Amino acid sequence: MHRRRKIIGYLVALMAALAQVVTQPVPVSAAPAAGPLVYRGRAFDTCQAPPLTTLSAWGSASGYGALGVYYGGRARACPHQKYLSKRWLTGARDLGWRILPVFVGSQSPCVRAASKDGFPIGDDPYGQGSDEGRDAAHSAEALGIAAGSPLYLDMEAYDYSDYDCADTTLTFIQAWSRTVTRYGYLPGFYSSAASGVRHMELSRRAGVPHLPEILWFARWRVPASTEKEQALSSDAWTPHRRIHQYAGNVSETHGGRKLTIDRNLVDAPVAVIP
Repeated sequence: MHRRRKIIGYLVALMAALAQVVTQPVPVSAAPAAGPLVYRGRAFDTCQAPPLTTLSAWGSASGYGALGVYYGGRARACPHQKYLSKRWLTGARDLGWRILPVFVGSQSPCVRAASKDGFPIGDDPYGQGSDEGRDAAHSAEALGIAAGSPLYLDMEAYDYSDYDCADTTLTFIQAWSRTVTRYGYLPGFYSSAASGVRHMELSRRAGVPHLPEILWFARWRVPASTEKEQALSSDAWTPHRRIHQYAGNVSETHGGRKLTIDRNLVDAPVAVIP
């Protein structure tokens, strides 16, 4: 099995080497009746879940209808969430906000962000991915995020051309995704378009199973689009399975309340908050 995974890793890396040779935001729309709750429109994410008074002040005038919430994972930049709770989530729901739950677990051994060096995937990536998948599901359930909701694994940019590192990272992601699915949630994945998301696309083309079902790709300083990402084939992760983070670390003020946020365009599932 290890040898087979190695071969897949080399194939993915080869495809990566060969591979080296955006529209206006759409309005909020309803979800498909028979599937996950889908949101189409603008969203923001910010390190610390803001108080409900801020969400109320931003309201519809801000142009945002959803927000990313860092609800779990050992590598969160803001591990102590002052406001986040089951009551906060229902309050945000009642104010009309949709939620994108983000889990920042162990990071790739070849992660590029120095701030994430202290949280590496270890020598048992499958077991570790399974354990953190259970943690992601249990933490979501404890907050009242219902089964059928997406859980987005945050994996910061990494060097997927490093064969061993790519193999370790992919094994972790597969195990996390399988476990989250077993608990009734939809596995999502956030990363840089040029690294983690590109790695997922190459893995998909190579026939690798148990990949995330939703991709949240970061590519800044380009027009917002969920359809025109160059790292993805046009038919990959469609329909309603993409989020584009198109700007980061920007400050906005609405209703007298200021936040530092990342900006996103969403055409993807959001959390079910009963």
